[in-house]
Amino acid sequence: MQQTNAEWQQDYKKNIGNATDTLREKLKSKKRIVVKIGSSSLQHPETGDLDYTKMDILVRELCNIRNQGKDVILVTSGAIGCGRKSLHIKPPLTLAQKQACAAIGQARLMTTYQRIFSEYSHLAAQILITRHTIVSDLNRKNAQNTFHELLAMEVIPIVNENDTISTFEVEDVIGDNDTLSALVTALTGADLLILLSDIDGLFTDDPRKNPDAKFISEVESLTDDFIRMGKGSTGSSVGTGGMETKIIAAKIATYSGADMVIANGKDVRVIHRIMEGRNYGTIFKANKNADFDFTEFIENLHK
Repeated sequence: MQQTNAEWQQDYKKNIGNATDTLREKLKSKKRIVVKIGSSSLQHPETGDLDYTKMDILVRELCNIRNQGKDVILVTSGAIGCGRKSLHIKPPLTLAQKQACAAIGQARLMTTYQRIFSEYSHLAAQILITRHTIVSDLNRKNAQNTFHELLAMEVIPIVNENDTISTFEVEDVIGDNDTLSALVTALTGADLLILLSDIDGLFTDDPRKNPDAKFISEVESLTDDFIRMGKGSTGSSVGTGGMETKIIAAKIATYSGADMVIANGKDVRVIHRIMEGRNYGTIFKANKNADFDFTEFIENLHK
């Protein structure tokens, strides 16, 4: 007889629940945290305009982490959508239009972030990254030095892909900054990556299409079964990344030695709940792999 979802959850909790609780408890002691937020979590679904209330809460959450003496880095999407709204352009957009919108939207987005961060007495700095920042030894070292100095100065770096000159993210290769946030995690030696998405975490199937899809609270290691579970697509017309890009991000982050949590960004206060060790989202356990080269991995991605 096939298990109901409730029965499956009971068995799952019985088998690994205690291990999950212990793993989440350890999140309280993390020292360097990367938080990624997607386009759909930053905008009003009705209009596509920036949700200033949510941005304010997000910034407050990040500042509170910084106030605890921890390093925090924000990887944010939203530049293209922000620019598109400013120009009153309706989709679909050409590649050139997306890049132009990114140029306008990134400035507006960063201005908004800096204004809100200043209200909580914190400084924010912009870092724009391309694929070549990662694969070039010199560029990568320069980026690492910049992150190191900013964090030493207690500044909060805000990272986005440089969509005005790079077509990887806008052509859906990197994937709505999911992969970028994992690369930033590896690049900076962060020990926790929090991906805020439009879904509660990892499921055995797409829960929007399959009501019997079962939620998975912990991934001990990335087996082929888990990779197959990520072959779905995003439920949002705003972002570009689906669950597959989050599985790629999990591979980069966990193999680089960081835990990763996928959680729903509808309420961004979930950040401090995760940091308190509470049971939100899917947690991927760090499995540092000494043979894993994230620069080689990204260079070969989607070749």
